[in-house]
Amino acid sequence: MDAASAALPVSSDALLAQLTEWGLSYTLFTHVPLRTVEEAKQVEAEMQQPGVSSLKIKNLYLRDRKKRNYLISVEQDREIDLKALSKEIGSGGLSFGSSDRLMQNLGILPGAVSPLAMITGVDQGVTFYLDAAARQVDVINMHPLVNDRTVVMARDDFFAFLERIGCDLHWI
Repeated sequence: MDAASAALPVSSDALLAQLTEWGLSYTLFTHVPLRTVEEAKQVEAEMQQPGVSSLKIKNLYLRDRKKRNYLISVEQDREIDLKALSKEIGSGGLSFGSSDRLMQNLGILPGAVSPLAMITGVDQGVTFYLDAAARQVDVINMHPLVNDRTVVMARDDFFAFLERIGCDLHWI
């Protein structure tokens, strides 16, 4: 485990061990650190399985003017208009949360934002929204709390993860 992962409240290895203990399957890929959608697209081909539909996501950690925190996970090529998103989720004045708040509320560093961070976010009151496109896919690609790894997890196993940690799933 590297120093960055060791500093997390829940390490990537601990998360993966928990998924395994719960009987949730995934395929783990290790790669160069990815910070942008463009970088992710460079390594996605090796993760694609023939005949399996996947959702490749980008993740936004946002805060509103009432200091409520949100994790928004959408299809990676989806355009995001923060004003329209504010209306859609019924929250005014959305802006990006700071790296300090990201660590405090999701237990991760910038560049590693992931729905799997809700393992910490649930206890911090973070509200999670997922792209409705997830209803139509077989698997979802996400970082396991660090950005030099990606897990490809069956949609139903991901939903079971959310249920296990007590995370309410909101659709967008």
